[in-house]
Amino acid sequence: MADPQGFLKVTKRELPARRPVPIRLLDYREVSEAGDGEQLRRQASRCMDCGIPFCHQGCPLGNLIPEFNDAMYRGELARAVELLHATNNFPEFTGRACPAPCENACVLGINQPAVTIKQVEVSIVDQGFEAGLIQPVIPDRITGHTVAVVGSGPAGLAAAQQLTRAGHTVVVFERDDRIGGLLRYGIPDFKLEKHHIDRRLAQMRAEGTRFETSVSIGADLTLDELSARFDAVLLCTGATRPRDMELPGRQAQGIEFAMDYLVPSNRAQAGDEVDVISAAGKHVIIIGGGDTGADCLGTALRQQAASVTTLAIGAKPPAERPADQPWPTVPRIFEVQTSHEEGGTRRYLSSTIGFESDAAGRVTGLRLARTRFVDGRRVPTPGTEHTLPADLVLLALGFAGPETEGFALATDRGRFVRSADYSASAPGVFVAGDAGRGQSLIVWAIAEGRAAAAEVDEYLMGSTRLPRPVEPTATAFEC
Repeated sequence: MADPQGFLKVTKRELPARRPVPIRLLDYREVSEAGDGEQLRRQASRCMDCGIPFCHQGCPLGNLIPEFNDAMYRGELARAVELLHATNNFPEFTGRACPAPCENACVLGINQPAVTIKQVEVSIVDQGFEAGLIQPVIPDRITGHTVAVVGSGPAGLAAAQQLTRAGHTVVVFERDDRIGGLLRYGIPDFKLEKHHIDRRLAQMRAEGTRFETSVSIGADLTLDELSARFDAVLLCTGATRPRDMELPGRQAQGIEFAMDYLVPSNRAQAGDEVDVISAAGKHVIIIGGGDTGADCLGTALRQQAASVTTLAIGAKPPAERPADQPWPTVPRIFEVQTSHEEGGTRRYLSSTIGFESDAAGRVTGLRLARTRFVDGRRVPTPGTEHTLPADLVLLALGFAGPETEGFALATDRGRFVRSADYSASAPGVFVAGDAGRGQSLIVWAIAEGRAAAAEVDEYLMGSTRLPRPVEPTATAFEC
């Protein structure tokens, strides 16, 4: 334990300062300023090294949180880097894009603000790269087996790195022109600058992982053809089918899925010449109050929208943990992300009942009603209908599951069917991440990629030394 009295001496939760809102709205750079080393050490000292560290259970990866907190408090960066990478291939991604269920499970959170686990994590990996401590891990043997990984999001990349380090020849197939999946094109740069992805890909290439871009499995290459060329195939295609709203007026122009809005913006930031859906000077309505909705908000504000309103169908969550969501479960509380600090309006209990458009077919507004709860269902309240003007509507309603067409595999509720060992309905084919689990967290994607890699390794070799962090089922800690 770093400091047995640390949590008594330091009771305040501190995070690095963020760049002023008027400044950061002028660019797409990450919003946080460089951290203070002494502040980080103080926060790491608050970790109590609990006899039962519930943060381990809160984290699907089982990160060694008390141990790396202790290492950072003592200034042992090399040990902290080693401990962190023992369970997590990409802490620079989770430290920026994960909602940190580990912090909700932190025992200190019972009566104090939780330890800043996520900030300690991302600081370890960033400092580790700067110090040259994170180097390629070259396998000590080559097995002669080949594995195709379809999809280059966090699940696919984690599995590919694990399998490459086990000595297999791994090729990652990505249908986009760049590697990274939604890390690359779904998350805006102000949350995750893409040089972090490129830095990790350089390590993976040096280790031996190969990447093929602009290849769509099911179109350019069938799953049968892929299975004939490789000893095993692991599908990590994500859950990319957006949820829609089948309401009157939905066909109007100017109603866009969130990813159709965010992806071109990310491409433009990468220097591509693309047609961007611009919010400049428009009254923007975002339907959906989750992470993707916040990403749309931050992007629209940077495009200088006239106004941005985010609609949520449910009630405004409480500011504190409610009694029916006790520690250490993940509570549903009012959240202020960096995009919410920058502007916009949030409206709750707003049920969309239709869209309005002009003579040219362009959206001009939303017809809304106040939400009420009937038999556990959220329905519009009669007599509360009203119209909210809009020039651009963004649907940030989550994802319905993977795109299954062209794979000829068994599905259930829109997801690929898989067994406890991640195997799909075709021999030698495995499924990991959102493609089998459904829409979930980045930390679950990495955990499943690591676990599926162990199953693929055992399938090929008869046994495995790779860790199995999770089984393909949900837990009480999942958001």
